[in-house]
Amino acid sequence: MSGIKPAKKTKQQKTKISRRNFMNGALATAAFTIVPRHILGGRAYAAASDKLNIACIGIGGRGGANLNGIRGENIIALCDVDKKQGSKAFESYPRAKHYTDFRRMLEEVDNQIDAVVVSTPDHTHAVACMEAIRRGKHLYCEKPLAHSVYEIRELMKAARKHKVITQLGNQGHSFDHIRLFCEWIWDGAIGNVHTIHAACGANHCKTNQLSKRNEKHEVPSGLDWDLWLGPAKYRQYNPMYLPGRWRGWMPFGSGTIGDWVCHVVDPVFWALDLGAPKTIQAEAKDYDPKKHADTFPAGSVITFKFPANDKRGPVKLIWHDGIEMLPRPKELEEGRKVTKTGAIVIGDKGKIMYDSHGASGVRLIPEAKMKAYQRPDQTIPRVKGHHQDWLEAVKNNRPAGSNFDYGGPLTELARLGIIATKMLGQKLKWDSENMRFTNCDEANQYINPPYRQGWTL
Repeated sequence: MSGIKPAKKTKQQKTKISRRNFMNGALATAAFTIVPRHILGGRAYAAASDKLNIACIGIGGRGGANLNGIRGENIIALCDVDKKQGSKAFESYPRAKHYTDFRRMLEEVDNQIDAVVVSTPDHTHAVACMEAIRRGKHLYCEKPLAHSVYEIRELMKAARKHKVITQLGNQGHSFDHIRLFCEWIWDGAIGNVHTIHAACGANHCKTNQLSKRNEKHEVPSGLDWDLWLGPAKYRQYNPMYLPGRWRGWMPFGSGTIGDWVCHVVDPVFWALDLGAPKTIQAEAKDYDPKKHADTFPAGSVITFKFPANDKRGPVKLIWHDGIEMLPRPKELEEGRKVTKTGAIVIGDKGKIMYDSHGASGVRLIPEAKMKAYQRPDQTIPRVKGHHQDWLEAVKNNRPAGSNFDYGGPLTELARLGIIATKMLGQKLKWDSENMRFTNCDEANQYINPPYRQGWTL
């Protein structure tokens, strides 16, 4: 096996503990552990101060940003199915080995790398991640973690089995504002939280382009279309799918909810230890799940209901996206805007509004309550950055902040919401332990959709 000495199975992996206890305990103390230089499998591995050897799969778009986040390490190999999209990174790292097929890359550089970064379109996250995990490589994967509930569960299971250090690419998890929010909630700033309205105004609806699916286009030079499709069912190349535009197409992307839940819902997911919902119900206007099955609604309202746990009562989370905006709180002063990408969190003693990227911060509303609030001491360690948190976790042999045991269930919310969109209007009852809907066999077919022939997880 290649790489820094893998982490032992954490308490978080062995038992269902709260996110708060995990961060205030294991992570805070483990951050000061240094892995000594040692020999494993006949090869010397680095101490915490040394650089990691990393391979990257998908290096355009978010891949370029992730590559920039790890630029201080040794970039050994780069892979992209689209030479045009990957050209900037290829030129920036001429000494790195360049590939089109990640399977070939991982086979050839297996004994040269410690870790892998995956930044491909959503539908190929799982196959790339699994190949890296099975080779014992520590892994950073851009959000959302995977393209189905089954893929998410399998990646979590494999990461534990192979004892690799993982990180989901929801960068806001390493921001200060998510820690502020958790500290305030745990301090009782708004009492017992019972309702959350979360939203993102991005619109990934492509219903007006459905008629173009049968158009014939020549595949651009430098793009391996078959590899880009990966496990997805074969279809003809169309420029309306890429680059970037794949997010609005269900076979490849995850819509607004998949793109943003891991950012917007992250603070409440952590602070309230939400876990898995019991029911999910989606509503959308001017959308037919059969007729428009290839894409997403222009706006969705999806309601998740979470059961009570030992630290809080039941919680209702209402997701709004696209043209469906957050309701304006009556306490919000005239002239103040409701966040377009963030949440309004309602407790029995007040409300908090936050922006997912911290642009408007975390604020109690109205402002008079914010000014009167005596802020608690910091109890959650701050981090230097999301990529840095993962790199240091690998070097120090500790869990990263948004490891797959945390980021997996967070991503699962998005996949459940997408399935509910396919069953529009029906309240789905979710049995998380057995990974099935108990009241809708039709919905169960979307938990583990089949792969194209030649591809397996």
